[in-house]
Amino acid sequence: MPTVHDWINNPLGIVDGLFGKTERSFFFWVFQVPSLNDVPLHYLKPNSLVKFRCMVQDMFDPEFFMGVYEMNDPTSNSKVKCGKYKDITEGGQVDFNSRSTVTSERQTFYCVPIPGESQWNSFAGTSQARVVPSTSYVPNRHKRSYEEDDEMDTQPQQMKDAQSSAESHGNIEPKRQETEAPSHDSFPSHCTSSLDLNFPLPGEKGPACLVKVYEDWDSFKLNDMLEVFGILSVDPALSVIADEREASSLLDPTEGMETVEEQRVHSPPASLVPRLHMLYAQPLVHNNPLLPSSVLENNGDYLSSVLGELASIRAELLTYLTHVLLGDSLAAEYLILHLISNVYSRRDVLPLGKFTLNLSGCPHSSPFTEHLYKVIQQLVPSSYRLCMSLHNMNNQRMVPRKDYTANRLVSGTLQLANNTSLFLDETQLEQGQLDATGVRNITALGNLISWQKVDYDFNYHQMEFSCNINVLITSEGRSLLPSDCQVHLWPTLNPPNLEEYLSAVQVAQVPSQLNKYRIYLSVARALNYTISDEITKAVEEDFVEMRKDDPQSMSAEDLHRLLDVARLLSLSHGQNTLSRDGWMKAKQLEALRISQTPQQKCVNGNEP
Repeated sequence: MPTVHDWINNPLGIVDGLFGKTERSFFFWVFQVPSLNDVPLHYLKPNSLVKFRCMVQDMFDPEFFMGVYEMNDPTSNSKVKCGKYKDITEGGQVDFNSRSTVTSERQTFYCVPIPGESQWNSFAGTSQARVVPSTSYVPNRHKRSYEEDDEMDTQPQQMKDAQSSAESHGNIEPKRQETEAPSHDSFPSHCTSSLDLNFPLPGEKGPACLVKVYEDWDSFKLNDMLEVFGILSVDPALSVIADEREASSLLDPTEGMETVEEQRVHSPPASLVPRLHMLYAQPLVHNNPLLPSSVLENNGDYLSSVLGELASIRAELLTYLTHVLLGDSLAAEYLILHLISNVYSRRDVLPLGKFTLNLSGCPHSSPFTEHLYKVIQQLVPSSYRLCMSLHNMNNQRMVPRKDYTANRLVSGTLQLANNTSLFLDETQLEQGQLDATGVRNITALGNLISWQKVDYDFNYHQMEFSCNINVLITSEGRSLLPSDCQVHLWPTLNPPNLEEYLSAVQVAQVPSQLNKYRIYLSVARALNYTISDEITKAVEEDFVEMRKDDPQSMSAEDLHRLLDVARLLSLSHGQNTLSRDGWMKAKQLEALRISQTPQQKCVNGNEP
């Protein structure tokens, strides 16, 4: 029986030993596996077992590889080898005419670290600062690529040269089919074109990986969060193969179907973009390292202990956010409701559970919104602040678009994982003219808020991708974007030095207290919620009663928002069902909010 040490250091040896047996029998224990997010690539042993917490940024075409191959080695007792979980064959010369050869198929995902992970998140805080070349081993000069190429039989001299130099060609035969992967307009890239790691957010750092998937790849979707366990492949021969293929295509464009741009994207240097051969992948419902991966499943004891403390933690969080919001406790209440909101279902095209909050009354040309974002960044696992300046709106790449030349999805700001907090700072928007790009970006933000979807651009058509993004808009007056609820900020504190005050409030929170808030928000967000028939009937009667004197005082949209507030208010107290008392508190909260919201003409169809 292989040990934990064997699995981590020699997984390929175990796989080869199980070759021909039922492979599913060998997986999976829970043990400490080195993480690509935390350990620099040059410290990791090639062909060792590693894990990678990531988001699926793109899905490439499926490729063929030699699942079983035979070696021309008369001295070996076992000539037939397993080709799974490898990029390069080992053990000498491959017999390409063998009847034992089996061609198999695998899928390739381009995966990046989860965009916008906060520094407190242990999965992001210690991740490598930059991608560095692998220097931990010397390449074996007797390795060659095992992946098939239809042209190999027709080019024996090339094959012979490749074998003698031990730097063989990449022999991948892509299936020509379009993938559901969009890309962008030609805006300035986050990196240079030759080394563009295609991160959705500007300034992101960390590794990107080509994840090779051998089964059930249809169960994964674009933008899924995954924790992948697999075998690390960083052989320099992969880079040599890519260079030779690129040079070959430049000399004779008819030799391959791939363009030079596509080869650069699909076969980057392994020292920059390592290959990870998936053995197992755990879909992530959330990326909060302080909680079990499945908060509600098989964690009854843990959930019971946390639920018992939710009410007290909520009170502490409310006090903290009230100080941050300059003494406005009502705004703090609604900010908590926003932070635990979640799209729990969809009815036709309508996303249920979203609660986009517009915090108006924020001062212009002030450090307030910047510090408010830093507070939110401290509380949620993933977030991004988008300053809605005229320059950003007219120039930033937001909607992904298909690049057909490179056959890839060029990422955009709105290609985010579920449960990301998107902070839209409208106080940065100055007077000026939005160009065509700016109008498209504003439209994309509006669709994200209203429908929780982003329409990726495939040049000749658009493809809709659903999402689950918490959007908070800070503005001076009412936002030009739609929202589910507008809360006007009414400060009761006026510190002489606002920046000093907000920094002091933030620093006063010790890490253990912040961890409580982080657990609270994730648990409250994950709780199930129901309404009994008795309460449903009482709400219906109350709605009729409220409309009796003035039918205009309570519209169907107002009722929908009131039900959302009641749901989130109950969950924020750790209650997974609505009570009569909870309904009355929600009504009082909404009445107070409406009375404190400045009345102004709505120009975008967005009610408070």
